[in-house]
Amino acid sequence: MDSVDTVKTEEAVAEEKQLTREEIFAQLEQRIKDIKSEPPIQHNPENVLEVHHLLKYFPIKTGLFSRVTGYVRAVDGVSFNIKKGTTMGLVGESGCGKTTVGKTILRLTEKTAGQVYFNGIEIHDIPKHEMRKLRPKIQMIFQDPYSSLSPRLPIAEIIGEAVREHHIVPESELDAYIDKVMKQCGLQPFHKDRYPHEFSGGQRQRICIARSIALKPDFIICDEPVSALDVSIQAQVINLMMDLQKELGLTYLFISHDLSVVQHISDTIGVMYLGNMVEYGNKAQIFANPKHPYTQALFSAIPVPDPDYKMERIILQGSIPSPANPPSGCKFHTRCAKCMGICSKTVPETKEVEPGHFVACHLYD
Repeated sequence: MDSVDTVKTEEAVAEEKQLTREEIFAQLEQRIKDIKSEPPIQHNPENVLEVHHLLKYFPIKTGLFSRVTGYVRAVDGVSFNIKKGTTMGLVGESGCGKTTVGKTILRLTEKTAGQVYFNGIEIHDIPKHEMRKLRPKIQMIFQDPYSSLSPRLPIAEIIGEAVREHHIVPESELDAYIDKVMKQCGLQPFHKDRYPHEFSGGQRQRICIARSIALKPDFIICDEPVSALDVSIQAQVINLMMDLQKELGLTYLFISHDLSVVQHISDTIGVMYLGNMVEYGNKAQIFANPKHPYTQALFSAIPVPDPDYKMERIILQGSIPSPANPPSGCKFHTRCAKCMGICSKTVPETKEVEPGHFVACHLYD
């Protein structure tokens, strides 16, 4: 397969110009309708979470009457499953839609289309009072532990507030329960009356973990939980999360930039680029034999702790395009060294190149 320049050819640009903004908008509207009309997926009892063709488009409004004239395609047809007691790592560049996937799964933001099943329940179809009952079972650990903790509340109240609200334990047992949860996360009982500013970054993240497991969840979304911590503290927090997973039978969606951390904690891995899942499979398959050119470029940047090892780094040209106006065809074709003529014209289908290993790339047509 002959490679071409990563810069679009004049013919490709001319073909893109044939579609007006109104025509592109109409196509997106039709895509939303088509996905909304899809039949419900068949639930697999082995899976805690099942995501199918998830869309999250943010409308672009213009004019005096705020008419919708386009969309920011933050999440554009993502599909994956997570089995009970396992961890899925979700990786990709900043702005590719990883955190939006997590927030949409949690229903912190409403989906545009697609299906999100938690233990067989379509999260976005149930009324708010039912969603409130489900909230304790789905928790999130945020990236910045300091900004996600109230500076006005002591630690005991931060951990115990939701426990009391959702009646996880009787009021008479609340104090002892908070002590137990804090001990599980490496915190001492005398920490209860202290405030977040009195703790280090690693301790704050332990508080966030304690707050999430206190509600006895089945599934936790970890949004870059160690990116703001020192390397030595990162290892402690990751080991704590893995110990809690074994002890409590938790399931994680682990969002991260650090591929070494993802390799250490994950069972399956999904690679996102500009709102799309470009590759998905188990950890051994992805790291031993990455198929998509974007995945290969990402993994070539993993540092090797050997000064004599010569790294063969794949440098991507340019920056990630805007999700409000992504390239036609394969969204990665403007930066891909293996780009072919079809890449700028046709969106690649996701194919199973080996059992459990899925890739969206024309190289495997």
